[in-house]
Amino acid sequence: MKPNEFFAQHAVFSATEFAKARQGGPASRDSALAYHEKHGHLLRVRRGIYVTVPAGTLPDNAAVDSYALTAKLAPDAVLAYHTALGFFSKAYSIHQRFEYLTATAARPFHFRNQEFRPVQFPKALREAGQTLWGVKTAERSGVNLHVTSLERTLVDVLDRPDLSGGWEESWRSLASVEFFDLDRVIEYTVLLGGATIAAKVGLFLSQHREKLMVEESHLATLRQRKPRAPHYLVPTRPGENRDGKFIREWNLIVPRDLAERIWEQVA
Repeated sequence: MKPNEFFAQHAVFSATEFAKARQGGPASRDSALAYHEKHGHLLRVRRGIYVTVPAGTLPDNAAVDSYALTAKLAPDAVLAYHTALGFFSKAYSIHQRFEYLTATAARPFHFRNQEFRPVQFPKALREAGQTLWGVKTAERSGVNLHVTSLERTLVDVLDRPDLSGGWEESWRSLASVEFFDLDRVIEYTVLLGGATIAAKVGLFLSQHREKLMVEESHLATLRQRKPRAPHYLVPTRPGENRDGKFIREWNLIVPRDLAERIWEQVA
């Protein structure tokens, strides 16, 4: 395949993908990429990752789809956490940080005031050989990518709100989703393991029971796995204000604004 033909079909690509689509060794590949970058046909985002520059556009002004770019940052990249919410247009707020799961030793980097952050797959999934549980294949700007399903994203976001914009952002984003396959949500929660995450998911589902058509059997499975002693939903450091509301059903001490969803009262 000729370079221009390849560029026309790939808005974002890796040097490895370019090499596979044409004949020649690494030297030939690097020479071709350098030539097209020099002449403004390509924008090199980082080593080995390129964006095709449309004709008549300067490289510095070329639009870059951040979700497609994230998908190219590791060969096993999976869009997750707040990035998955954004991909599905369910994020409450727009963020300039993009998280992706990977088993590689990728490092964070910045591009155009955006941060791209690699995250290791959860330990429980690695040990069970289930890192791709609930991962969907999708397309964005001509790029085939992997992204966690909404069901997995719900649990992942509650498990790691630090990767999802914090508790209020997580809660409000998830509340905008009209439908979840709740059997899958429960299955993944059990697979991920841990009493605290079971309680977090249980709390969210119980708060949205009518809207999401949550059945008693769903909540019962989670109650069986809740913590035996009260846990703080939001970990605090010594000396910090630990005031909260105790939710006995889930053995969780929850910040009052979250327990009472104070933002809904303000709205």
